[in-house]
Amino acid sequence: MLIVLFIVLQISFSFHIYSLVLYVLRRENKYLKGFINTTISNILLAGGITALAIIHPQNVKEVDFKLLLWLMTGFIMLIMLFIKISIARAIFIRIKDPQNYHFNYFGKKVLHSTVVRFEEILIFFFTMPFFLFCGAYFIARLFNLLLYKHL
Repeated sequence: MLIVLFIVLQISFSFHIYSLVLYVLRRENKYLKGFINTTISNILLAGGITALAIIHPQNVKEVDFKLLLWLMTGFIMLIMLFIKISIARAIFIRIKDPQNYHFNYFGKKVLHSTVVRFEEILIFFFTMPFFLFCGAYFIARLFNLLLYKHL
C-alpha cells in the first residue's frame, strides 16, 4: 500500500514539474491550473504517506526502496525527456513559420532570434543534469536487472 502511494506521489510530482515548465513556456491558464492541482495532490499524498508511516511503522520496513528509487528515476527521466521534446517541437514549429526567418542576399534562410526564447534555453539546460543523472541510474539498474536478475 505504501509503495503504491509513493509511486502515485512520484507521478503527481512529475506532472507538477511538467505543468510548471509548460506554464513558463506557454503562459496558458490550463497549465497553471494543472500546477495548482498537482500541488494540492502532492500535499495530500505526502500527508497520507506520513500518516500511514506514523500509524503503521512496520509498513515502512516492507518497502523496497531500491525498486522505488529505480522507478522514481525512470519517471524523472521520462518527464525530462518530454520537456525536451516539447521545447524542440515548439522551436521546430517556429522555424517553419515565415515570420521567423528571411532570405539573405545569397538566397540562404536566416533565422531571427525570435525562434528560440530565453526561457526555453534556460529550461532545456536546467533539465539536462536531471535527465542525465536519472537516466544513467535508471539505465544502469535496468541492465543490472536484465543481466543479473536483480536491481
